[in-house]
Amino acid sequence: MPQQHILKIAEIFPSIQGEGLRQGEATLFIRLAGCNLECSFCDTKYAWKEGRKLSTAQVLEKVNKLRYHFPSQWVCLTGGEPLLQDLADLAKRLKKEGFKIQVETNGTLYLPLPVDWYSISPKPDKYFYRPEYREKAKEVKVILTKNLDFELIKRLREEFPERTPLLLQPQSNRKWSIILGTKLLRQALKAGLKNIRLSGQLHKVYGLR
Repeated sequence: MPQQHILKIAEIFPSIQGEGLRQGEATLFIRLAGCNLECSFCDTKYAWKEGRKLSTAQVLEKVNKLRYHFPSQWVCLTGGEPLLQDLADLAKRLKKEGFKIQVETNGTLYLPLPVDWYSISPKPDKYFYRPEYREKAKEVKVILTKNLDFELIKRLREEFPERTPLLLQPQSNRKWSIILGTKLLRQALKAGLKNIRLSGQLHKVYGLR
């Protein structure tokens, strides 16, 4: 019998996608454990260390049980940082089951996976990301932290194709962060930067997971 591929999973649950351009769509989330950055402002710190080992088959079994009661066509692989783990087998089998796959990543790692939607969110202080995402990312989410400035927004806008939206996302929907976002958006408009948008966390507004 071939050895089963094992993943460390923090949680698997149904909800809506609360962030980015897919906001509001029914989604099954697979949150993988572990992170290579561990940002101070992270709102899922429990996923850094916690998690249990499951085979790919066990993950698929749980996802399919959830889909029976919550028939979503989308699965989101998130973290932590999901690409710390080898997701090739899981992604292949999810596609075979007919799912569309979204990956939420900080962009520091890249794996050639059959993914429909890469959502990248480069993190401070260097905001490094792998160059493959300049063409592959469907959206770039920038968390509105206290040290974020217009020069960083300008740099990212110049590095990604204009068709790829740059989303300014408040830190946990906090008021000071929302104010910063509107200020940076005005600066971007005055500078003639294109396809920069304000965003938010809809699942927190609705009180969802």
